[in-house]
Amino acid sequence: METKRMVFIGVGGQGNLLASRLLGEAALSMGIPTVVSEIHGMAQRGGIVESAVLLGDVTSPIVSNAEADVLIGFEPLETLRALGKCNKDTVVITNIRPLPPFTVAIGQGAYPPVEESLRLIRNKARRVIALDGIAIAESVGNPLSLNMVMLGALIGSKTIPVGADQMKKVLETSTKKAFLESNLKAFDIGMEKAN
Repeated sequence: METKRMVFIGVGGQGNLLASRLLGEAALSMGIPTVVSEIHGMAQRGGIVESAVLLGDVTSPIVSNAEADVLIGFEPLETLRALGKCNKDTVVITNIRPLPPFTVAIGQGAYPPVEESLRLIRNKARRVIALDGIAIAESVGNPLSLNMVMLGALIGSKTIPVGADQMKKVLETSTKKAFLESNLKAFDIGMEKAN
C-alpha cells in the first residue's frame, strides 16, 4: 500500500489528539499498518498540539518537513505555522475560525488576517479545503465536535484509504454515547464540505 502521512495541528482542547487516535483505530480495523504519534505542547494552556498518523509501511513515526500528504489544521494560524510539513502535492484541510493566542487576547500581539494566511497556504499546497469547523460544530449543538468536523472533511477529501463506514464504526464504539448523535452529524457535515 502507498504510504500516507497526515499531520494534525491545533491548540490544546480542540480535540486533535482524539481525532488522530480515532483515525488510527479505523485504519487498524481495516488491516492497514498504522503509526500514531503525538507531540504535547502546553496543551492545557492553549498551546500547540501536534499529532501524526502514518499509514502503510513506515519506519519512523515522525513526519519531516515537506513529507505530509495531508495537513489537518484545527486553527488557521497553527495551520500556517505547520506549512513547512507540506509540499506541492499536499492537501490542506483547515478550520478558518481563529482561536487567538494569549498574547493577542491581552493586546500584546496581532492576529494575522485569515485571508492572508489562506493565500499563503494555497500558494504552497495542491488543494486547500477551508471551512468554519467551529460554526459547524455549534450548528449540531456540540461546540466540542470540531474534531469530528475535521475528521469528516479528511474522509470526505478521499485522500486516504479509510472510508466513512469504517470511521463511523469507530466513532460509535470509541466516543461518549452522550455526544454520539452530534458527533456523527458534525462528521457528516465535514464530509459534505470537503466535496
